[in-house]
Amino acid sequence: MKQEHTQHRSKRYGMVIDLDKCTGCGACMVACFSENNVPFKKDETDKRLSITWMKVYRIDNGRDFPNNQVCYIPRPCQHCAGQHEGHSPCVSVCPATATDYSRETGIVSQIYTRCFGCRYCMGACPYHARYFNWWDPVWPEGMEKYLSPNVSPRMRGVVEKCSFCFHRYQLARDKAYANRRKDVKEADYQTACTQACPAGAITFGDLNNPGHAVHQIVKPNDHVVKNKAGISIIGKSQNPNVFRMLERLGTNTKVYYLSSREWVRKAGDNYIADEKPEDMFAEQKKH
Repeated sequence: MKQEHTQHRSKRYGMVIDLDKCTGCGACMVACFSENNVPFKKDETDKRLSITWMKVYRIDNGRDFPNNQVCYIPRPCQHCAGQHEGHSPCVSVCPATATDYSRETGIVSQIYTRCFGCRYCMGACPYHARYFNWWDPVWPEGMEKYLSPNVSPRMRGVVEKCSFCFHRYQLARDKAYANRRKDVKEADYQTACTQACPAGAITFGDLNNPGHAVHQIVKPNDHVVKNKAGISIIGKSQNPNVFRMLERLGTNTKVYYLSSREWVRKAGDNYIADEKPEDMFAEQKKH
C-alpha cells in the first residue's frame, strides 16, 4: 500500500488594481481609515504628517489638452518579498523585529508593541507606505463609536502601515476551523478597500491559488527570472498589461497593477531598462 504525503501549500495573498477602472474617488482610502482605526490629528492641514495606509496618486501622460490623459494609482503597502522570499526591505532593516514576513500568507506584518520608532523601515521602503505616529490618536467626539474592536489603535512613537486587513484573515480562518475546513475561501477573506471600490477596480486573493480571480488576472510566473541588472524577479506576471511598481528593484511586491495604456505601465516602473528616464513619454510627445 502506497503512503501518500500531503505537503502544506503556503499562501501568497495579493491584489491587482485595474487602473483603467479606477476613478480616483477615494472610497478605498475612507474604507481603510474606518476598518483599521487610522487616527486623525487635531490639525489636518499639514498633509505631510497625515497617516493614509491607502493613498491615491494622480499622474498624467504629459501632453496638452485635448490629448491629455489622467490615471489614478491607489498605493497600499506593497508587501514585498525581496530577492529572497521573506527578505523585504523593511523587514531586513528592523532592529526590533517589529515587522516580519509571514511565510504562511506572504503578508508583511507590523507589531506595534515591539516598535520603538527608529524609522529605519520608513527609510528602506521605496513606496513611502509606512507612517510614523507623532502624536497619540485623537478621536473627535462621537467618533469613538465607529472604531473597530478587531484592530488596536496605535500609540505615539510607533510606525504603522497597511496590513491587508489581516484581522479579517484571522476571523476567516477561525470560521473555517469552526466549519471543519482547512482552507479559507476566497470570499471569506477580502480587504476593506476591495469591497468598498464602487468601480470594482481592486481584486484580492491568493496569488498561489489558480482558482482565485487574482491569480487568473495576474498569471504569475512560478519560476525565478533575472532582469538585465541581474536582480531576481519572483512572481513576474505573464499578462502583458500587468505590471508592478518599480519592479526593476526586485522587491517582488504582491500588489499588481493592470492597464491597457503603455504610458501608464512605463510610469509604474519609471522607465524601461533600455530607455533613459527622460525618454519615458517620448512616444506620446511625438503625436
